[in-house]
Amino acid sequence: MEINTNYNVIEILTVILGWLVIVYFAYRIYHKQIEKPKVWKIPLIILVGLFSFSINWNMFDRIFKLPILPLGVWILYFVFKGKKERWQTCRSFAWLGFGANFIFFASTLITIPVQHVIYPKDELSVYISNVENASILNIHPSAKDRSLNKDSFLKQLDTMRQEVINSDQWYRESYINSESNKRNERFPYQIIGTSSKWGSGLHTLIYIEDDGKGILLSTPKKQLYFRSKDSLIEGE
Repeated sequence: MEINTNYNVIEILTVILGWLVIVYFAYRIYHKQIEKPKVWKIPLIILVGLFSFSINWNMFDRIFKLPILPLGVWILYFVFKGKKERWQTCRSFAWLGFGANFIFFASTLITIPVQHVIYPKDELSVYISNVENASILNIHPSAKDRSLNKDSFLKQLDTMRQEVINSDQWYRESYINSESNKRNERFPYQIIGTSSKWGSGLHTLIYIEDDGKGILLSTPKKQLYFRSKDSLIEGE
């Protein structure tokens, strides 16, 4: 039985890798110092050092925070102002905290290509991996009482290809070129009970076209449209 997770495994591993790098540098700094701070204070100093003024950078459909000003380092400097010796023992760890922002930034950049290889965003099987408990919901009065053809769905998952969403044409066909009392919803069915590929962390709303051959995926960032050769609905 396939086990699904709501978290992106690669992002979790990226965070773990980043912290391991930080721990390694903290270990090196600690053993090089003659005057050493108490061990329990080091994580606190690093965490405060993480605070920074950052700018948002949009890349690969993601928002990255690029650190600019070391606010945490400044805070610690003023806390230890007048205590020169204590500041000297803590300064390197404070700057390591600020540098940790760049470590996480770099590790995320490195893992983006890996993510695209493992979870290609143009393949339907990434968004719909397990259909064992899948079923159809009628979400519009024009929907007929139909059920999902799971066998057909499974057979076509790997063969369905993405097509361009022609929203203008769909709008004309559904609203402009039809009488108000005869309008049909283009996607009157919603598929529930599916799960995305293990570890992808994708959250998707899945709709089926009225002819049973089109699938519209709606994610928080975009929509994708796929077509099948055979109907995915029983009785169509």
